[in-house]
Amino acid sequence: MRPSTLRALQRAAELTRQNRLTEAVLIAEPVILAADSYEGDEILRWLAEHATDFTGVNSKETR
Repeated sequence: MRPSTLRALQRAAELTRQNRLTEAVLIAEPVILAADSYEGDEILRWLAEHATDFTGVNSKETR
């Protein structure tokens, strides 16, 4: 994944945790839509692995 894509996803996660979802989407959506199939697969894996980055909740904390 390109460093710029990763930065955009990380920033979107940060904004989501701050309840700024509209801004998060405005940052992440163009990057996701511009990705080729290879990078798109990497983005999907990153999102699945970092879902708690968007919520700020650790799955171990909820148990």
